[in-house]
Amino acid sequence: MKSAVVVFPGLNRERDMIAALTSVSGNAPTVVWHKDTDLPDVDLIVVPGGFSYGDYLRPGAIAARSPIMATIRERSERGVRVMGVCNGFQVLTEAGLLPGVLMRNASLNFVCRQIRLEVANADTPFSRGYAQGQVINCPIAHRDGNYFADADTLKQIEDNGQVVFRYAEGTNPNGSLNDIAGITNRAGNVLGMMPHPENLIEPAHGGVDGRALFTGLLG
Repeated sequence: MKSAVVVFPGLNRERDMIAALTSVSGNAPTVVWHKDTDLPDVDLIVVPGGFSYGDYLRPGAIAARSPIMATIRERSERGVRVMGVCNGFQVLTEAGLLPGVLMRNASLNFVCRQIRLEVANADTPFSRGYAQGQVINCPIAHRDGNYFADADTLKQIEDNGQVVFRYAEGTNPNGSLNDIAGITNRAGNVLGMMPHPENLIEPAHGGVDGRALFTGLLG
């Protein structure tokens, strides 16, 4: 699998994502600066987590207008897989590649801990390494992870099976509607999720529950 990791000013999880992709695929991803407008021919484009532009205006709002985003949009429309994790999820929603918005956590606090995720749809390129309904562990670290969409949009993504990951019952850390932790676009080739699977892929991390997301992409 050939991949690219897009880097914006203020991100702090790009090295974790690069390490995860290299460990699982055996190939180091191409690192692309946000001001570039060209991407290599890859199977997966990743926007990692952090605090692009210091989360000014809204998390992801400035990054969503970077030159590289037009290329990411064009590649996604051609069927290339795109994944945004944490701040990357916020960037993808701000860019209109995914529906809904990520708001301030209901507690108004930054949350950083390991939570339990339920696999709500195992029939996607990003989740096929798991079983339907499987509950896994995954780290989170965010202040603005409260997923919101209007009633019509929420019904559409639920009816279309676009919800891929939910916070397991009783573990919602941020107030997200319907316990939503990760969604895809209608075509299923763009994923956004708040938890960090790249930080739980080696025994040294304390578990390997995040690894199946990456190994599933190899298929």
